[in-house]
Amino acid sequence: MSVQDAPLARPAPPARSGAATALGWILTIGLNVVAPIITYNTLVDDHGWSEFSALLLSGAWPVLDSAISVAWRRKLDEFAIVTLVFLVITAVVSLVGAHSARALLIKDSGVTGLFGLLCLATLLAPRPLMFYFGRKFATDGTAQSTAWWNGLWQYEGFRTTLTRMTLVWGVAYVTEALVRIALAYTLDTKTMVTLSPVMIYGVLAALGLWTARYGKRSQANGERRAAQAESEAAAATAAV
Repeated sequence: MSVQDAPLARPAPPARSGAATALGWILTIGLNVVAPIITYNTLVDDHGWSEFSALLLSGAWPVLDSAISVAWRRKLDEFAIVTLVFLVITAVVSLVGAHSARALLIKDSGVTGLFGLLCLATLLAPRPLMFYFGRKFATDGTAQSTAWWNGLWQYEGFRTTLTRMTLVWGVAYVTEALVRIALAYTLDTKTMVTLSPVMIYGVLAALGLWTARYGKRSQANGERRAAQAESEAAAATAAV
């Protein structure tokens, strides 16, 4: 391997503001997960709202998160766009079909299944969905950290890792949706009401754990290859 052929070592991430990172995590989780769930359950269980009406109102929280993102970064990032698309998918699925207990279970499966298909569809795009999810949670939103993340796309190992992650998430959620739909027609409603959320969060937890481990292993392999290439390049230079 010549010096010119040696791969460049990946640049280290810029120093991140701990306060900015913590605030970003609190806002993202609070406005996209916690607040919508609390709002939806409160409106349906305590105030007797319809599922669709409660869903629409609870969707205002992620919209607020997107508005904060626009005000802070002065642009609508891809993560916010995906969140809004996901809300639209959820609303559309909620309008389809009869309003029975089994239909509601199947609709939930349809939402996760459509998310899986969205992951798979982005494999045909210039960058897969996990690139934008990773940037959302691996950076603090500053121009410096965003530029660092975007710059990693030039490395083949980085591209392969995020493409494979997106593929695994897509296949996993499509499979999970199909299994839950089959179970909705096989098991009684009471059993499925308990089993369905266990499957949803169980798959999410499993994917999260796999993603973290696979990401660390890929990063370690990339650093090892870069170190080896630098060593070979140094030896070649010394020989000359």
